[in-house]
Amino acid sequence: MEKNMKNGLVSLLDLPEPTLDLILKCFSPNELCTVSEVCVSLKDKCQSDHFWEHHIKHKWGRVIGDAVYKEWEWHITIAKEGSFLNQNTNNQTGSMGTFTGVWPNLYLGSYLEDCKVLNGQRPNNFLMSLYFSLESGRFWFPAQVYKGLMLHNALVSYDSESNTFQARYQTGGWRCLGRNIEWDMVRVPSVDSPPYVMHVSDCLDNLKPEDHIEIQWRGNTHCPYDWWYAVIGHLDSCNKNNCQCHWSDTLIVEFRQYPEISSMRRIRLSRKNTGEQGDPRSGYYGGIRKLHNEDEIEKWKKLFPSQVQMAPVLYMPPVAAQIQIL
Repeated sequence: MEKNMKNGLVSLLDLPEPTLDLILKCFSPNELCTVSEVCVSLKDKCQSDHFWEHHIKHKWGRVIGDAVYKEWEWHITIAKEGSFLNQNTNNQTGSMGTFTGVWPNLYLGSYLEDCKVLNGQRPNNFLMSLYFSLESGRFWFPAQVYKGLMLHNALVSYDSESNTFQARYQTGGWRCLGRNIEWDMVRVPSVDSPPYVMHVSDCLDNLKPEDHIEIQWRGNTHCPYDWWYAVIGHLDSCNKNNCQCHWSDTLIVEFRQYPEISSMRRIRLSRKNTGEQGDPRSGYYGGIRKLHNEDEIEKWKKLFPSQVQMAPVLYMPPVAAQIQIL
C-alpha cells in the first residue's frame, strides 16, 4: 500500500481487508451497488451476504421470518435449475409461486412476479437479491396482517412510494385484504403451521384465568385459519376466592372485545380434546398460543374499537372482488 501511495496509485483494494469491510458496512444499499460496478473484486465483495445481512435485518426484520428465507431459497434454486422455464411455458409474465397441499386446502407459500430477474444469481448475493425483490414489491412474502379484530395469514407486497404494504388473503381464491397497510399492522408469522393446518397447542394444561392467548378460528373446514385474541376466563361455578379453574377439563375462552350480552363473548372448549372444536353455526376453533409478550397484548388492546361491538356475532372478513395474482 505504501508503495502504491508513493506512485500515486491508491485504491480501496489497497486497504487492509478489515478496514475495507468496516467502510463497506457503512454504505447504504444503493452505495454498495454503485461500488460493486467498479471492478470484479469489489463486485464480489459488495454483493456478498456479509454486507446485506445488516440491511435485511434493519429494514425487513420486523416483518419477515424464517419462512421468507426458505421461500426465497426455493425461488433461487428453481431459477438456477432453469425449471421455471418449463413450468411457465404459457406464462408470459415469467412469474412463479410455491404451492403446497391439495384442493381445497391448497396453500400459496410465496409469489415472485418476475422470476427472470433471478437469471444468473449466485449464492453470494442471496440476501442482496432478496432485499431488492422485497424493495421493488415483486416478491409477495408470507406474513400476518391485523385487520379488524382478526389476524390473517396473507401474502404481502411492499410499495416503496408510500412506504406501506398491500396484502392478499386466500379464501376460495385470492382476495385483496387491503392496501396502504402500515408497518405496525404486519408481523412475522407467530407459528410455523401453514394457514390450513391446525396449530398443535403446547399450553392447554397450564392455562389459567387471565392468561392472554391467540386462538385459531375459521368459518368452515374449507377455509384457512385466522387468529383471534382472547383471555382465559373463570367457570360459572368458580369461587374466585379459591379458584380451581386451572384444574378443570373445561376451558373458558373470553373475547372481551365483545359485550357480556353477546352470545360469542364466552365459549367453552375441552382441554383434553386436542383436535378442532366447534360447529358450522359458530365456526371451528383450532390451536391456542399463549401470549407472554406484553407488546403483543397491548397491540391487540389498541385494535379494540372505542366501544365494544354490540352485534352478538364474530367479525367476518369483508368480501371483496376476487383478484388473481398475475
